[in-house]
Amino acid sequence: MTHLDDLFAGLPAKLDVPAVADLLGMTTKGVYGWIHSGVIPAYKLGGSWLILRDELRDTIAAGANTRLPPGTDPDQSPTAGVTQPSAADNIVSIKVPGAD
Repeated sequence: MTHLDDLFAGLPAKLDVPAVADLLGMTTKGVYGWIHSGVIPAYKLGGSWLILRDELRDTIAAGANTRLPPGTDPDQSPTAGVTQPSAADNIVSIKVPGAD
């Protein structure tokens, strides 16, 4: 059993927003924000949101970072120094004839 499994042990299969907020140490407003942005999987039933415990656990597990082996220098990892492309990397200059 993992620490994540321990965190979810004993919880009901169906959770509401306040229960998820308490579990994750967040505000209900923050949980609603994550639901609306798709970070937390949830289902709208009438005026309430339903979060399935196992889907939430699996979503959190899928986003977990991985530990480097002991003694590994993080600056020597394969992703060290790798930067993510930005929107500016996609700018293209087009010269339109006669637009001078």
